[in-house]
Amino acid sequence: MEGFSRRIWELSRFLSLIAGIGLTFMMSLTVADVILRYFRRPIVGTYELVALSGAVVIGFSIPFTSWERGHIYVDFFILRFPRKIRKAFQSVTRILGMGLFFLIGWNLILMGTDLHRSGEVSLTLQLPFYPVAYGVGICCFIQCLVLLCDIFKVWGGQYE
Repeated sequence: MEGFSRRIWELSRFLSLIAGIGLTFMMSLTVADVILRYFRRPIVGTYELVALSGAVVIGFSIPFTSWERGHIYVDFFILRFPRKIRKAFQSVTRILGMGLFFLIGWNLILMGTDLHRSGEVSLTLQLPFYPVAYGVGICCFIQCLVLLCDIFKVWGGQYE
């Protein structure tokens, strides 16, 4: 199980790197567009590129943020329970999270397929939307694996 967890961690970290590159691109593009607007030479399609990059940044950062427990975690209520109840509660919430992210991922893949079939593209740059939908959908499936690793950590005594 350690090898499986290690691979999921590496994959999550790689996706986080992509999210970081997307965030850097977004910031650089926005700054360049603001500066060039001053000289009346705006970058065409900045709004579209920033929107698509924002989806990549959010979607691709979810698995690693979850792995590192970088999200908000309110545990003052749960800490009052005995250890077994806490483990059960943490497992149930992870299972519910897996179900939610599986449904989101599945629907994003279906949406990407529809976008691909219809040939939907952005207005200005004519960029297709489906690769972003597929990418974020795959990240949701990877988030399911991160939550599965969390369950293994909970019952292995490595979570708290």
